[in-house]
Amino acid sequence: MNKKPLANKKPLEGYRVIELGQLLAGPFAGSLLAYFGAEVIKVEPPGGGDPLRNWRVVKDGTSLWWRSLGRNKKCITLDLKTEKGRELVAQLIDGADVLIENFRPGVMEKWGLGPERFKQSNPGLVYTRISGYGQTGPYAHKPGFASVCEGISGFRYVNGFPDEAPVRPNLSIGDSIAGLHAAFGVALSLLSRQASGQGQVVDIALYEAMFNLLEGVVPEFDGGGVIREPSGTTVTGIVPTNTYRCGDGKFVVIGGNGDSIFKRLMEAAGRTDMANDSRLANNAGRVEHEQDIDKAISSWCQNHTSAEILETLEQSRVPAGPIYNAEDMLADPHFNDRGLFEQVEINGEPLKSPGMIPKLSDTPGETEWPGPEVGSHNEEVLGELLGLDQEAQQKLRDDGVV
Repeated sequence: MNKKPLANKKPLEGYRVIELGQLLAGPFAGSLLAYFGAEVIKVEPPGGGDPLRNWRVVKDGTSLWWRSLGRNKKCITLDLKTEKGRELVAQLIDGADVLIENFRPGVMEKWGLGPERFKQSNPGLVYTRISGYGQTGPYAHKPGFASVCEGISGFRYVNGFPDEAPVRPNLSIGDSIAGLHAAFGVALSLLSRQASGQGQVVDIALYEAMFNLLEGVVPEFDGGGVIREPSGTTVTGIVPTNTYRCGDGKFVVIGGNGDSIFKRLMEAAGRTDMANDSRLANNAGRVEHEQDIDKAISSWCQNHTSAEILETLEQSRVPAGPIYNAEDMLADPHFNDRGLFEQVEINGEPLKSPGMIPKLSDTPGETEWPGPEVGSHNEEVLGELLGLDQEAQQKLRDDGVV
C-alpha cells in the first residue's frame, strides 16, 4: 500500500488487521477499519469465498453488495480446516495488530487459534470476537443470527404496530450495529495499547449491540414499572412525531414535538386553535391529545402534495422530510454534495458505492478499490508477508490449502 505524507495519513494507517469473519458483522467492522486506512487482510475459504459474494443482486458472478463490503481489503484464501491453513493464519495473526473473527464460540479454540495462543507471541494483539450471545454465559453456545438476536435484545419488541407481529427493518441491522461496536472496541483497545503496550479481547455480542440502542427502556421499567410497547409510526411519549400520507400518495415525516415548533406547525396547518390551545402547550398535554393532533395533521397532509407540505414546513422552520428510496438518494444534491457516493470501476463499468462515516476534516477515509475477487492477494500476502516462494505457493494450491 502506498503511504501518504504524514499530514494526510488516514487514522489507521500502519495497523494490520486479519479478518476471519464471514457474512456481515465481522466484515462490516473490517470495512470500517479498512476505509480509514488499516491494512485489512481478509481470509476466505478456497473456492467460493465469503458466501456474501453471492447474495442479493449478482452481476458478472459477484454480488454488488460485496463490492461495497469488501472494499479496500486484501483477499486471500486459506482452508482453516487444514493444519497447514491454520499454521499460516497463525503466522499472519502473529504479525498483526488486530484480529476479527465471528465464528461460533469455541471454534477458534478448537483450531488452536484462541486468544491464549497469541498471549506470548503477540501480546499487543487486539483479539476481536463477534458472536450472537458473547463468549460467556448460558446462551454462548446458541447460534445467533442477527434476526434472532434483534428479537431477544428487546429491539424488535418496540417495532411495529400494537397487537401485530413485530416488524424488522429490511436490513441486517443487528450485524451492522455489532460491526460498528466491534470497530469502536478495536479503536478503544488500540488507544489503550498506546499506554499499556498490551492488547486485549474485545467481546461483541449481537444481542448486546442491539440492547445498547434501547434508550430508557430498562430504567423506565425498573423505576416506573412501564414496558414500552410498539407504537407504529410514532414514538411513545413524544407528540407529534409521525409519518403522514399526502394527497399525491407519498409520505412525509414530521417532527413537531418542540413546544414552539408545535405552535408553528399547527399555524402552518391552518389550525391556529390548536396552536394556541393551552392544553397542548407542552409535551405532556400533547401526549394526552395525541389522536386529535395526529388527525388534524393527517387531514392537512391529505389535502396537499408532499412537495407542498415540505415547502410550507421548511418556511415555518418545522423539521420534516420525505421518505427516500435508493433512487431518490442518488438524485439528491445534498447527498451528492456531502460525498455520500464514491464511484469505483468493476470490469470497466462505473459503480456507485456508499461513502462511510464519520467525516474527518484532515484525515478522511476513502474507497481505494472495490471488493476484489476471491484470492486476489494470495501472491502478495503469502509471498511478501509470509515469505513463501512460488514453489511453496504452488504446493499449497495443489494441496487445496489456498
